[in-house]
Amino acid sequence: MRCLPIAALLLPLVFGVGSATVYVEDALFWKAYGKSELREALGVGGGAGENAKFAKNVVIFIGDGMGPNTVTATRIYKHGERGQLTFEKFPHVGLLKTYSVDKQVSDAASATTAMFTGVKINQKVIGLDANHHLNDIVHCEEPTRIGLETLATWAQEAGKHTGFVTNSRITDATPAALYAQTSNRKWECNAAVPSHAVHCKDIARQLIEDEPGRNFKVIMGGGRQSFVANTTATLKEINDKRVCRRTDGKNLVDDWIKDKSSKHSSYRYLTNTNDIVSMNTETTDYVLGLFSHGWMPMEYRRDKSIPSLEKMTETALQILSKSENGFFLMAKGGSIDLAHHRSMARLALDETWELDKAVNRTIHLLKLWNVLDDTLLVVTSDHASTLSINGYPDRGNSILGVAGKSQVDYVKYTTLLYAIGYSPKQIYTRQGKEVIRQDPTVFNTLSTGFTQQVGIMEETGIHGGNDVAVYTRGPMGHLFHSTHEQSYVAHAVAYAAKMGPYQNGLNKATSVIFTKCYLMLTFVVICIFFNY
Repeated sequence: MRCLPIAALLLPLVFGVGSATVYVEDALFWKAYGKSELREALGVGGGAGENAKFAKNVVIFIGDGMGPNTVTATRIYKHGERGQLTFEKFPHVGLLKTYSVDKQVSDAASATTAMFTGVKINQKVIGLDANHHLNDIVHCEEPTRIGLETLATWAQEAGKHTGFVTNSRITDATPAALYAQTSNRKWECNAAVPSHAVHCKDIARQLIEDEPGRNFKVIMGGGRQSFVANTTATLKEINDKRVCRRTDGKNLVDDWIKDKSSKHSSYRYLTNTNDIVSMNTETTDYVLGLFSHGWMPMEYRRDKSIPSLEKMTETALQILSKSENGFFLMAKGGSIDLAHHRSMARLALDETWELDKAVNRTIHLLKLWNVLDDTLLVVTSDHASTLSINGYPDRGNSILGVAGKSQVDYVKYTTLLYAIGYSPKQIYTRQGKEVIRQDPTVFNTLSTGFTQQVGIMEETGIHGGNDVAVYTRGPMGHLFHSTHEQSYVAHAVAYAAKMGPYQNGLNKATSVIFTKCYLMLTFVVICIFFNY
């Protein structure tokens, strides 16, 4: 029985005997867990007769860093305490647990991969399960380069038109999680990929050259610098040294144009608002819009030459809605998190408001086209920030104003503070043996340039580990009703739209331990067969 000793060695891995790991939270684990969550949700039942109806269209809005406190503060900022944002009026609300496989507090790469694939992964990795770690290059070697499938892949296989819009770079973590597989989210262009990872394709190339990226009908956002090789003139225009610079001589925009021309498809490459306004969406099949070298400007600095998130979303819907089989769109408000990283709460609230305007415009268009009842709308976040709402400010007080005065140091403090984050100001000064906190009212706390005080200073903002809310309306929206794993989003959306692993509905959920036992039994049977 030559195989049985091997089988005996495998038993601890399956059943967790001794100090061996009980399981690895890999793709198999999370897919099984997602199915069990979905089965439980289906047993709860829905309202308004939505249980039996499936979604022809799906629109997912991601507010980057839009934790619960950001939503609350934006609501008060724009509508007062009794008001509501557009997406807060959605009939179904749940919570998502945002931790990743290896971290209690997630980053955007691991969080959005979980949402778009149904599989939780390690921090700073995109599209690869927990067997892959940061800077792991084994996945780059053909033919073993196999990543996780996403909602975009499943939608395309179902014949739906797909696309995404973002005011971040289109190679940033959230959009990249729709189409890329990489062990480092920073590998956005070739210059960012280290020499020892020569076989690893950068994120920009994956978007243009591989599926599902090359099949997107709509791609709009920032990050042009990762797609076009640098020229001296271009470099002079860039002040942000963090922008990825393409150095291999490739022009991926030209490659995208050649690909669409070879298929005799109608296409438009857009660089400004005028390009969008002049475009005939009825006769255009493919759109690539790159409106800035790096991150698109925040709303308070955006001029009319750069389209808003609302305008990009509207244009994307006009292109995608021509599909008879429905469509899938992801819209990301990326600058919410960018503002939080700078401890600039007002800008974060302004950017959240911009996301809400895009949601409102979407609902208006879907009503106009009489397809609102066929569309599942999901609004959520990848992770929270460390923004807090403090003190006992009077009702009606500006959320950006002063909450009160500390009874310890007798210095005023603002309603909005950050537990940890970046601060360009000297918050504390020493006077003899005493440490004095700066009075924030020496600045205009309502201005766009004001940075909140922080409890612990860091070079950049830090994410929060809070659960984030998920708001839904439309077919199968009731499947989001309690506290879910973040990876549940992909399972529920795929089931609602009858695509991917749920194109034929929900098969009997297979638990992880059952699967491992089945594999173990199969191995033993093979051993017995060959030994006898």
